Amino acid sequence: MDYFQVSVEESARISPRASIAGNVRIGKDCTIFDNATIRGDYGSFITLGDKSNLQENCCIHVSDDAPVVIGWGVTIGHGAIIHGCTIGDETLIGMGSIIMDHACIGKHCVIGAGAVVTEGTVIPDGYMAYGVPAKPKRPLTEKEIQDICILAWQDYETIGVDMARQGLMYSGDSLRAHSGIALREPASLDTVNGRVCGSAI
Repeated sequence: MDYFQVSVEESARISPRASIAGNVRIGKDCTIFDNATIRGDYGSFITLGDKSNLQENCCIHVSDDAPVVIGWGVTIGHGAIIHGCTIGDETLIGMGSIIMDHACIGKHCVIGAGAVVTEGTVIPDGYMAYGVPAKPKRPLTEKEIQDICILAWQDYETIGVDMARQGLMYSGDSLRAHSGIALREPASLDTVNGRVCGSAI
């Protein structure tokens, strides 16, 4: 396994205390905070879409038949564990959540803090889900999608920009000195292992 396959867009912002290794692709304007771990090995890959953020103490990992595909504008809260799953655009994953292999979470979703989304679970677009095991509880309103899902990534993008300007994150020239920059073509968010996100409750 070549652990130096990491591919990062120049505009991303990455804490020097984050750990990223293996087949990992990080998109434009992403923000990776302290002590986050992203490890793309076991013959699979991790894709983090543009403008997504990974907060402190999160872990992203894969299985050999279960890559991680994260859409754009996704917020992953402090201490979450993301394993071999698919997460749609502008979704918020609450603090301390665990998302297991082959789970498929749609766009504009909220996964409550401490939830466990078990293997193979599908959360449709625009739903709130929580609990152990997590289940879709109700659709989100348009206002909730705007106030929770969309404002979250916008706020964390602003925080990341400010931290990079003050030298607390690598970005641009400082990022270029620490990683490869050419971002490869990301995997499709529409289907992973033949499953379509949001197709069933």
